Amino acid sequence: MVAIDLPNPRRLAYGVVLGQAVVTGIAALVSLALAGPHAAGSALLGGGISTLASLGMAVVGFSQGSADAQRAVMAFFAGEAVKLTVMVVLFVVVLKTMQVLPVPLFAAFMATFLVYWIVLAGSLRNS
Repeated sequence: MVAIDLPNPRRLAYGVVLGQAVVTGIAALVSLALAGPHAAGSALLGGGISTLASLGMAVVGFSQGSADAQRAVMAFFAGEAVKLTVMVVLFVVVLKTMQVLPVPLFAAFMATFLVYWIVLAGSLRNS
């Protein structure tokens, strides 16, 4: 088993959320420049879904103290369950009730996943 010791995982998780919000804004601006306001709104929704889901995971996953390893793992799994639930519910609501452009919506959603890799790579390099 390999263990990765990160200095402040809570700060890292909220850093991911902040990074996703920034990437969402950039995706919306690029969409606005390339395809107009409807595309920008769709990009905001796609990135916003991912950002809100990650925020839910961070809040639930780090709500318990990490003194007990079993509690920390259970909180992490609960956070992931919240993240998945938020993502599915928001996608259903957006796709059923709004007229969105699928390419900017899913492109911004996917772009927010790059944030995970960038933040993780940066934290592993620094530790």
